[in-house]
Amino acid sequence: MKMSLLQQMYKDILAGVPLAKENRYYASFLTLYIEQSPEGDELCDRMHLPSTEGGIRSHQDAMSDTGPTADDVSRDLASMNFSSCPREVMLLQLTLIKMLVDKAVSEETEFSTRQKYCEILILLLKEPKISSKLICLLSSCDRLLSHMASKSLASLVYFQLKEENALNVTWLSHSLKTLLEFPMCTQVAECLWTLTAIIKDILKDETLPKAGILKKLLSPLDDVLEGFYNSILLHHFDSHLYTSPYSETANNLISFTDLLEALLASRTELQLPLKCQRVLFLKVSYVLNVISSSTHYFIKKKFIMLLKKCVLCKSGEDTVSGSQSLRNPYFYEDMLALSNAVLQIVNLTWLDQIPLGEKASYFGSSEALPGDNTQSGSDQTVLRAISLVVLKALEFKFQNSATEAEIKEVFQSSMSQLLTFWRSHMKCSPQSHPVVHHCEWLSLVFIEQDDDMWEAAKALLLNYLKFDRLRRDAADNLSQKEEESWNCLTHASGYNPHCIFLFFLEKIAFDSTVLLDFLISSETCFLEYLVRYLKLLREDWHQFVNVCNYFDTKHGTCQPVSSIKPPHQEKQSCMSDVNLQNAPCEPEPQTLIPLTSSHSCLVFTTEQGDNEVAESNQSKSLLCNDSTSLLGSLQSLVNYDSSEDSELESVGKECLVNTEKMPLNNEHETMISETVCSYTDDTQNKLKSQTLPLKQKGCNTSSSLACIEPSDNIVPLKIMLYKSTKCLEELQNAISRLQRRNLFPYNPSALLRLLSHVEKISKSTNSA
Repeated sequence: MKMSLLQQMYKDILAGVPLAKENRYYASFLTLYIEQSPEGDELCDRMHLPSTEGGIRSHQDAMSDTGPTADDVSRDLASMNFSSCPREVMLLQLTLIKMLVDKAVSEETEFSTRQKYCEILILLLKEPKISSKLICLLSSCDRLLSHMASKSLASLVYFQLKEENALNVTWLSHSLKTLLEFPMCTQVAECLWTLTAIIKDILKDETLPKAGILKKLLSPLDDVLEGFYNSILLHHFDSHLYTSPYSETANNLISFTDLLEALLASRTELQLPLKCQRVLFLKVSYVLNVISSSTHYFIKKKFIMLLKKCVLCKSGEDTVSGSQSLRNPYFYEDMLALSNAVLQIVNLTWLDQIPLGEKASYFGSSEALPGDNTQSGSDQTVLRAISLVVLKALEFKFQNSATEAEIKEVFQSSMSQLLTFWRSHMKCSPQSHPVVHHCEWLSLVFIEQDDDMWEAAKALLLNYLKFDRLRRDAADNLSQKEEESWNCLTHASGYNPHCIFLFFLEKIAFDSTVLLDFLISSETCFLEYLVRYLKLLREDWHQFVNVCNYFDTKHGTCQPVSSIKPPHQEKQSCMSDVNLQNAPCEPEPQTLIPLTSSHSCLVFTTEQGDNEVAESNQSKSLLCNDSTSLLGSLQSLVNYDSSEDSELESVGKECLVNTEKMPLNNEHETMISETVCSYTDDTQNKLKSQTLPLKQKGCNTSSSLACIEPSDNIVPLKIMLYKSTKCLEELQNAISRLQRRNLFPYNPSALLRLLSHVEKISKSTNSA
């Protein structure tokens, strides 16, 4: 009888039908019945519930982040033909409690209905020992009951905080007792998960005064949580209990990472963060030790991803709506402490102790299907995350350093460790050319994740600018030799901004529409990066030209760009010696020839004694008119209608003018596509081979390719300079067209001025 009434109540709430009967009637049906142990009054000592095979959840389900959702359970319960099993009755009661809270706090629910639900819940909370009964279920061996009890308890605690501005004393006492007894009592995962769910519910509530509520919730737990951090992370993780992902100890660590992320997200709401919200920053060495220990790879990955969110100020991004920042009075102090700890352990070969798992590239599993010969490399997600943590740590270290000597040694050492780490875990495909320059690693590591890539590029650019400013402040007039040494250092350490930018342009086949996608997207910091880089480019144009020349001569784009070098460049041998990292297979000398093919592609050849024959390889061609065939996956990286205001505050006042959000609907999105495509069609096929005709020498008539003449018979070309500046010019024109049609999501005037200035410098260089 009770089951049928509960089912009807469930259907009415789900359909939004008003509950017609008295509040006490419904509250009585939600009262849990647990048979107490005759040996004592403590409910948690023993429960008498029927055990069924269907109620025991596997350990693998238990280690998931959230477990089965209330909606999943609810749909199953509504469709089943229940018997009078107490377990099924209790599951439905727990589901209804969670549903009532969700409906009662939702602004989408009608006011009268919401008020009715609140009154029912208030009556339920007055029922003796309702919280104790839910706490008792947390320790149930029935994992489904335990999970649903945790969700229901978290909802009731959150409801009391919201509606009554009161903290559930029973739940608080249980949480304090459980955390203080660790590690003597190891059953803490449910307690941690409940607290995490409460914090997430508070952060998602847009109408709640979060600062006051969070302080009321966390202040009593502050000291205990800090002590628990020390207790759970100071273990020696060599035990088999930590190497298995299904053990209770592993489940405790997984639940704790989720709680740490929620605590980091909650610190944005408090003017002065609590100790439990700062402990990860101040004692990050504990987490770094866990990552390098023998604990299970899944746990290591959880902590690595947590650190990545921490340094990017994006902790809890899935919970908190909108762009969040961890910045508050202690932000810089905490981030500097984290950065110092990370850099210190990185310089102690910490990166060598992190064996990355295989790339998880199989749908629904990490295991390959029988007969699948796909070669899997390292886990690229973790590789990027660790790299970004190190790069951001260097950025914070740089921004808080006052002298060049203070940062030079630690920077060179950290970058050396990072480059070694990349080289050991990045496997080049047989079709790709060997990596011969350190600055190319950044684009190779991050090319598959655009938001991470621009965060990494921005960090290195900021480091470069700070480093350059400090060395100029230290010496009024730098000698030519010092300038050359500085340029060599930036290349050898892999952070020369011009090289990084050109390597990226090369990876996207100099497609300006990809850059336009990044500018419109609110998911990357590309706008901030590009503005900073264009300002540098405006002041450092001669170095940009030199790097372009280097690409043409050493990276294989074409023959030497300039036939006459300034005297000081004759002595600059570091560009060919220091800047190149010996690859496993050093590429042989290459010579540029024109093709008779209608595609007009520039290809490279390998010298073979007297006869130098060019073998076309489309995968190695760097200049092709049909750029849309290269890296097609990068052509549409963002959804235009998801664009928001880019955060220009840190860019400088020049780019802070009239930035307004302009929503882009489907019609505007179509117009953007048409505008960009029409412009691309107009500019396509403009790049032609500029080499002069070659003299015939020992021509093999059976070959369909032109023959080779010594390199001094080829007119010097500035291919890289032409292609890169042409890409920026196309970007400028595309932005101008969109702005004229009011289709650009913010005012790009400052950006257009920078691009226009670069265009003028480029044209003056070409005309010289």
